[in-house]
Amino acid sequence: MARGASGVWLRAGSRLGLVCRGTVYLLVGYLAFRLALAAHGRAGAPASSAGAVQAAVAPAWGRVPLVLLVAGLAAYALTQLLEAVFRPSHAESAAAAWRQRAVSSWGCLLYSAFCLTTARLLVGSPPKQTAQSEQRQDIDVAATLLRTGWGQLLLILVGLLVMAGAVEIGRRSFWLDFRERFTAEHMSRPLTMLTRAVGGFGCIARSVVLVLVGFFIIKAAVLSSAKQVKGLDAIFRSVDSFNGPWLLALLACGLFCYGLYCLIEARYRDLTPGQ
Repeated sequence: MARGASGVWLRAGSRLGLVCRGTVYLLVGYLAFRLALAAHGRAGAPASSAGAVQAAVAPAWGRVPLVLLVAGLAAYALTQLLEAVFRPSHAESAAAAWRQRAVSSWGCLLYSAFCLTTARLLVGSPPKQTAQSEQRQDIDVAATLLRTGWGQLLLILVGLLVMAGAVEIGRRSFWLDFRERFTAEHMSRPLTMLTRAVGGFGCIARSVVLVLVGFFIIKAAVLSSAKQVKGLDAIFRSVDSFNGPWLLALLACGLFCYGLYCLIEARYRDLTPGQ
């Protein structure tokens, strides 16, 4: 991280980004848990990042929450870019460095896209998302790709990358490195244990969800059927339909725990220069 006054602002922006990231996961977990408790097929805000944004800006607080969310997501994307460039130099091996660089680069791209999508709400009033409209958007994107000559191969590649990311997240859930990420000396022992618990559980839940996302993307490519693609909300509803509400509630709790982990990370993450 940068030094001096610019470094102070950059670290503040990074912490804001982590808070916004945690808030999105808290809201997605809440919406998924509400879906698990609700009657099958209940309409309303989708249990996804889009639904989380809707939930965040629903109260009559004006555009302030939306501005903070866009700023936080942009700051987090910038943090991921900086980590992709600088943090691998602290890795223990070349393989670990490239793995960190790949994960951070993916995070930068993902949250940049999320930031731009959310920023559209500041300049317009798009139709309110529902579970059905969000699923149609996912299907339309997949169908457009499948109509191209290289779309099937691209979907398979994307699905494999998503599943590889899920495996990496699962691996990290068992090897949370507080020496790298946290100023552990400022954390009490109970808080350290709590952070490991909610972080590990949250990472496992994220890993399971991403495996399902990647699986349905690959299935859509292999079967040449865009209808097989499922976003977060459709995956949650599929889990609820085929496995009952208990597994969905467990996934929802895991995502909620990851949101708590992000908030703890925002407070105790080591953002000193060179870290």
